[in-house]
Amino acid sequence: MTENAQQQPSAPPIELPTQYAPADVEGPLYERWVERGYFEADAKSEKPPFTVVIPPPNVTGSLHLGHAFEHTLIDALTRRKRMQGYETLWQPGMDHAGIATQNVVERELAKEEKSRHDLGREAFVERVWRWKSESGGQISGQMRRLGDGVAWSRERFTMDEGLSQAVQTIFKRLYDDELIYRAERIINWCPRCLTAISDIEVEYQDDDGELVSIRYGEGDASIVVATTRAETMLGDTAVAVHPDDERYRHMVGTEIELPLTGRRIPVVADAHVDPEFGTGAVKVTPAHDPNDFEIGQRHDLPAIAVMDEHAVITVHGPFQGLDRLEARSAIVAALRADGRIVSEKRPYVHSVGHCSRCKTTIEPRLSMQWWVKVGPLAKAAGDAVREGKVTIHPQEMEKRYFDWVDNLHDWCISRQLWWGHRIPVWYGPNGEVVCVGPDEQPPSGEGWHQDTDVLDTWFSSGLWPFSTLGWPEQTESLAKFYPNSVLVTGYDILFFWVARMMMFGLYAMDGTPPFRTVALHGMVRDQFGKKMSKSFGNAVNPLDWMDKYGSDALRFTLARGANPGVDVPIGEDWVQGSRNFANKIWNATRFALMNGATVDGPLPEPSRMSATDRWILSRLNSVVAEVDALYDDFQFAKLSDALFHFAWDEVFDWYVELSKTTFQAGGEAAEVSKRVLGEVLDVTLRLLHPVVPFVTETLWTTLTGGESVVIADWPADSGFRDAAAEQEIETLQSVITEVRRFRADQGLQPGQRVPARLTLDGTALAPHEAAARQLLRLQPEGEGFTATATLPVAGVEVALDLSGAIDVAAERKRLAKDLAAAQKERQQAEAKLGNEAFLAKAPDQVVDKIRTRLAKAAEDITRIQTQLDRLPQP
Repeated sequence: MTENAQQQPSAPPIELPTQYAPADVEGPLYERWVERGYFEADAKSEKPPFTVVIPPPNVTGSLHLGHAFEHTLIDALTRRKRMQGYETLWQPGMDHAGIATQNVVERELAKEEKSRHDLGREAFVERVWRWKSESGGQISGQMRRLGDGVAWSRERFTMDEGLSQAVQTIFKRLYDDELIYRAERIINWCPRCLTAISDIEVEYQDDDGELVSIRYGEGDASIVVATTRAETMLGDTAVAVHPDDERYRHMVGTEIELPLTGRRIPVVADAHVDPEFGTGAVKVTPAHDPNDFEIGQRHDLPAIAVMDEHAVITVHGPFQGLDRLEARSAIVAALRADGRIVSEKRPYVHSVGHCSRCKTTIEPRLSMQWWVKVGPLAKAAGDAVREGKVTIHPQEMEKRYFDWVDNLHDWCISRQLWWGHRIPVWYGPNGEVVCVGPDEQPPSGEGWHQDTDVLDTWFSSGLWPFSTLGWPEQTESLAKFYPNSVLVTGYDILFFWVARMMMFGLYAMDGTPPFRTVALHGMVRDQFGKKMSKSFGNAVNPLDWMDKYGSDALRFTLARGANPGVDVPIGEDWVQGSRNFANKIWNATRFALMNGATVDGPLPEPSRMSATDRWILSRLNSVVAEVDALYDDFQFAKLSDALFHFAWDEVFDWYVELSKTTFQAGGEAAEVSKRVLGEVLDVTLRLLHPVVPFVTETLWTTLTGGESVVIADWPADSGFRDAAAEQEIETLQSVITEVRRFRADQGLQPGQRVPARLTLDGTALAPHEAAARQLLRLQPEGEGFTATATLPVAGVEVALDLSGAIDVAAERKRLAKDLAAAQKERQQAEAKLGNEAFLAKAPDQVVDKIRTRLAKAAEDITRIQTQLDRLPQP
């Protein structure tokens, strides 16, 4: 009947404390798990592997709700797989976070009135390593608080020796295969951090700027262009129009004068220009705009840089030495004085990129950088999904993935920093360029020097699925745990991280993708669906909620909101509700132990069980099957909801309550139910464990005497079903629910007892009369019983004597007043809906609202009239 027997020996039940105190339980439990090595992975094991890599958090970071959300999902997956008998590896580690870490240490130096240049490169890097040792990686301790079941002995860092060797190895291979090159291109430049930054490190926001329309040329040979960055006009080398734009066809191929400079620039025809936008003409500044750079390449235009790395104007003349914003105002003033301004709009709200680290406005800048030629790599990454080698979940996210990899531009991988993997390229005195692999000696001698740039952090994290397993060495771990089973990550980095891992994994591992499945989740938002941000005042420190409600409560709240690829709203009251659920599990298990629930011995045969026992075991197996299917589909919200309702509603609120009279009566039936209750709790706690590990560990070990639920067997669906028992208990539930509703309608207190006659003889519910009376607070009829209300429900009849329980006259008066109010509401709604003039003018949502009011009023009238009819007649 069941397949859920445990290997661990049972022990006499231990009485649990009256209240669950997460703070007293969670820390010691986690340390015990780690000490016993439950989370470690053995590459020599013959068990099938299950591998997940942690999306490496920054070494500078601390646990935020996004981490807590993602880690909860990964931990749930890996805990279940471990219980299913897989050799499970959740690979931990941290990212060196080039810009962020360098900024942290530079701020420390600033307090000492020093800069990194005062120390020099080597000493500065040593200082960063010292900071990392003393202050970095605080998130590791916070991950323990959350319960992350990672293999701590395998923890990696993107700058450790092994991963550095992997970075140098793949750089050399890509360079030799002509997939890495150095070229001058437009990049995102931060004038504060003084480095190129990746697209993901650019945050766009709407800023109040200005839109200035400027007349280039004279008379009929003039063109008006508009710009939000007037300072860049100093670097204009053309004006572009669409080839089919009749307004400017006569000017294509001619030259016009660029104001303030005395230079003449050509008018070119380019299909990139939108003739419907603005005047249909755009200024072209190839050195300071990515689209303009492409136009410049197509038309062989010169690229004139007008700003240095600090965004200060370098062009000789009156604006030299001005900051870009100062220059903007000065140039517009000069154009205005020269009669060149056609119009000015302020404020002009438009999207502007900012450095995610320091919030400085990004400056597109032409710069000599190192690039990855992504064409063949991106094609392989796209084909891996198209050919079914990798599954993206949910499937609708595939389109976004293809839109990205199919249109991927070459990737700028160099950063002008000191902290990071230094470019392994040396330059010689006579223009020599030598790329050095990890086992090669760099060239030496006078005039040789290494490239000063470091690699983009995403370059090293792109190797994460295989570098953490020992690549480029052919290690046992690499053979066992590559490819990874699944990658769990946010849809927001589908392009930036996932695509890079796909490209590098397929390239380095001879066409084997880095993972079989990509399971994408959404972003955590506040309860109103708004993005969490310190500036919005709605940011939450998850540690505060864990301190207040326990880690299980936070985990369950996050998992219960985790629908694939959909954002997750969360509020403190929801976490409080999950804390209540943990308390409910605790109290129900405590009751069960106090009443002798046990897992000793085999389950009794179904013939010895009551219908209630058979019902709960049937439902238990159905839930096991449902939860398994939902896990396999990454439906964390649905599986958490299924477990919540099964545990709270069916086990605790129905089975436990229905069994109380059995326990009180004693005898064989009670012994059978004690074993069934023990089985149900055992399996339910194991099902809940991956999501709420702490409370379930405490309860399961107490209930079973087993070593740990972490290494217990995952429940299996035995196939046992009892449709008749399920139907019988559903009928009983409908009777109890209807009588409870009637009691509430009559204003009876929940604990108030009333005399009743239950006509159950000859029905399947006859054996449940004692349980039904206890749950409904119904006394035996007794002498002088007079049925004042009779409820026919589901083929049985419940007669109640309310004569001494309520003030019938007062109740009739109250209900009559409520009925009059509902009838008035119906009359008003019908009048409005019957008014053709009103319907013609009113918005649809207003009409829908009135229809809803009418339906509600009708329901209220029926309900109140039924209550009146059931009252004793005067």
